[in-house]
Amino acid sequence: MRKLKNSELNRLSIRQFKKTGKLPLTVVLDNVRSLYNIGSVFRTSDAFLIERIFLCGITACPPHRDIHKTALGATESVDWAYHKKTRQAVLGLKADEYRIIALEQTDRSVSLKDFRASKGEKYALVFGHEIRGVDQQIIDLCDMSIEIPQFGTKHSLNISVSAGIVLWHFFNDLKPS
Repeated sequence: MRKLKNSELNRLSIRQFKKTGKLPLTVVLDNVRSLYNIGSVFRTSDAFLIERIFLCGITACPPHRDIHKTALGATESVDWAYHKKTRQAVLGLKADEYRIIALEQTDRSVSLKDFRASKGEKYALVFGHEIRGVDQQIIDLCDMSIEIPQFGTKHSLNISVSAGIVLWHFFNDLKPS
């Protein structure tokens, strides 16, 4: 076994990435405060061909040194937009016929292991504040909520870990054949 060199990985250039088909999936960051988490979500979104990220409320926007530290250039490849109010971003997505899904523990959450994304449908995944989660007013606008099964003493995962798990799951369901 030999570790591959970066030149052997056949990565897309930013120009090629922009032209490549994306998953019909928008990530919505609802008042995410950690710049490192924001950067990690950009990097994961690049890895799984996510169409765009909506940065909402107190969520910081590129360019920022601490976002760049974890994004490693993904702020240049992944399309993004800022919305002062998460509600307006979600209502716009609903008007564009996106299925809005909160990543949150609610009284009607579906376990991620039991959820399958359908090809031909557009999705928006809402990830919330690191302490408070997705705001209830936003949950009220969502079509459903999904939660990641957990079995230890903690009741939540870091948002960048959650995004990695959930975006990988959606990628596997929606990737072109």
